[in-house]
Amino acid sequence: METESLRLFIRVAEVLNISAAGKSLGLAPAIASSRLSKLENQIGADLFHRSTRKITLSTQGEQFLPYAREILKQHDAALNVIGKDPDDASGTIRFAVSSTFAQLYIVPILPEFLDRNPNITIDLKLGDRELNIIEHGIDLALRNSAIKDSGLRARKLADDRRILCASPDYLSRKGMPGEPTSLINHDIIMFKDAKPRKLHSNRDNSAIFPPDSSKIRLVCDDGTSMRIATASGIGISMNAYWSVFHELNAGKLVRVLPDYEVEDNTSIWLVYPKANALSQKCVCL
Repeated sequence: METESLRLFIRVAEVLNISAAGKSLGLAPAIASSRLSKLENQIGADLFHRSTRKITLSTQGEQFLPYAREILKQHDAALNVIGKDPDDASGTIRFAVSSTFAQLYIVPILPEFLDRNPNITIDLKLGDRELNIIEHGIDLALRNSAIKDSGLRARKLADDRRILCASPDYLSRKGMPGEPTSLINHDIIMFKDAKPRKLHSNRDNSAIFPPDSSKIRLVCDDGTSMRIATASGIGISMNAYWSVFHELNAGKLVRVLPDYEVEDNTSIWLVYPKANALSQKCVCL
């Protein structure tokens, strides 16, 4: 089974267009179609459903895709072991990261990174939903929880501190809470499926956010939307410090209950499959 045929299959699965996939790999449409058919004959299964209007992955194709990606990763890692220069790094890095973090800290540095690595392509997988790294062929992911999959490795980048904040406009209307118990009189913005967190200070270690009887006015599943909603004056929210750092410095947000710390042991981790440990395209990061 040729690795270049696997590379073509993966590319077709991504763009769902044989001609476009072949062109991106320097293949004429007829050659790409022929090579794909040869791969299907070798496997003994139709990897795609074809019609005059579109092409879609078959059930067998969906099942085969993560294995094809893994075979290519192992192949590329093996080539790197025998002496490829780090400056020769090439290929596509599939990077899963929250859209909020990417907008603030990843996208702004991409021009310099891509300029230094002309043969690298970045495929950003954005969203706050945690993707299965192996199943989706992810090379790198940023996460704020410890890994549970034995097929993954992780490197801690930084602590992931949480704080409570609100807009000056909201606080001028509702008042600044002096104690956690005062939060029951305030409107709360919550991140979807977030669990209550303990608040602790030198004098009180029993408070939680949000309190049981608080008024939750808005639930978000996107960090950027929650930050914007907070700055617009809807209520008090709990955010990662890195998410609201710029708004705090600009005075668009104010820290609420600054004497209290959120009891949270999360950190920012760079997570990647063990098979990628030797991948030159990841070493360039």
